Amino acid sequence: MIVVQLNKEDFAYDIHSLVKAFYPSENVFVSAACAEKEMPQPALLRLYVTYQEDAVDLRLLDAACAECISSVSFPVDFTDRRSTKNRLKQNIYNLLSKYTGKTLPWGTLTGIRPTKIPMAMLEAGSQETEIETYMQKEYGTSKEKIGLSIQIAHRERKLLKRLDGQTGYSLYIGIPFCPSTCLYCSFTSYPVSVWKGRLDDYLDALEKEIAYAAQHFAGKHLNSLYIGGGTPTTLPPRQLDRLLHTLSIRFDFSHLLEYTVEAGRPDSISQEKLEVLRRYGITRISINPQTMKQETLDLIGRRHTTAQAIESFYLARSLGFDNINMDLIMGLPQETLEDAQDTLNQIKKLGPDSVTVHSLALKRAARLQMFKEDYAGLTMVNTQAHLDAAAAACRQMGMYPYYLYRQKNMAGNFENVGYAKDGKEGLYNILMMEEKQTIVACGAGSVSKRVYPDGRIERCENVKDVASFIERIDEMIERKRKLLED
Repeated sequence: MIVVQLNKEDFAYDIHSLVKAFYPSENVFVSAACAEKEMPQPALLRLYVTYQEDAVDLRLLDAACAECISSVSFPVDFTDRRSTKNRLKQNIYNLLSKYTGKTLPWGTLTGIRPTKIPMAMLEAGSQETEIETYMQKEYGTSKEKIGLSIQIAHRERKLLKRLDGQTGYSLYIGIPFCPSTCLYCSFTSYPVSVWKGRLDDYLDALEKEIAYAAQHFAGKHLNSLYIGGGTPTTLPPRQLDRLLHTLSIRFDFSHLLEYTVEAGRPDSISQEKLEVLRRYGITRISINPQTMKQETLDLIGRRHTTAQAIESFYLARSLGFDNINMDLIMGLPQETLEDAQDTLNQIKKLGPDSVTVHSLALKRAARLQMFKEDYAGLTMVNTQAHLDAAAAACRQMGMYPYYLYRQKNMAGNFENVGYAKDGKEGLYNILMMEEKQTIVACGAGSVSKRVYPDGRIERCENVKDVASFIERIDEMIERKRKLLED
């Protein structure tokens, strides 16, 4: 347990994220409400953050002996919250880095969209050397990660030029069902076996929401359409056909740049379902093995075999799919660097068009976190060597990095990177990270984002629970109406 005590609730989220990055396997408790005697016991380390009128005091204590390890006080201007936050994180980072002997590859950056920094600076006319200097000085980011983020920002700028400016928008359709729940997963999804009797009820509600979106955006240009989840191909062929037919008659696809369906789980794929996708002109699909080590798949609850992943890939190719993505995860339980390299070698033989390399991120809602005592003997290791091996394999397949994002509690404090062959990039993925276009999202647990001409962004969420979504669909539509029509 790492305990952080504040004298007022300022920047608590940012402090928690940064401390957690140094201590990923420890619980981090941050509070301004608890008295000293009410703070959790025992604790490995305590950090006290005291906000003065125009300064911040930090004290780092070894909880075992109650001795002050290090302290610092620095002036701030609280009217400039961005500058204050950055200075606070810099000083906490320096204290923890000195104490632990660790540095973090992304420095003090804890947000999920680090490429937005070089993107904004490039758009403002900054040179690469200026960006490098700024990110190193302001955030302590490593030279390697700065270079990666700049490279991706250049790619993203080029790809985003294809959008239809203020006349364009993107559409997300959420299918929150999966064959099973993976050990590491925290996304809100439901076993399709439990809901098979109510799939049409879900589609009834979803189609009502789709009808509103189509009506509101009539006359606008639909640039990308992404059907995700969950696993959309858990829908039986009839319901999958029903959904795609609804979309085809509701929306004008003449400006559509990509149409993606996240087939995802190989055990949800069949020839009949792939033929349905082909019939409706889907241009991009994902078939996600995560790993090609069968023992790991069994451990994490992926109820498919490595043979099924290979068979699904070749089946999709035989039916004419020429833009197939495959997701991999580095740092899965009990996997070594050699295991990861073997997976990469097998993926190279398949020759997908894009690969998304994830660093395992353990969220609180994942079973692996919720029931730690059941999995105490598992080892999870992710290093720069893992990511270097993945990058090298993707280069050998003729791919380059085109988008990047980060998550809390990532193994090794690294990142997720999408690699693609030229012309096979996922435009929707970039839009999710750079937030350059309005995305209307339909389905349980989906989040719509309205991007205003001045860059301001507002959001509205649908309820996650499927039964509540069905019962409250009119409320979900009203939420969208308030977001999009004000």
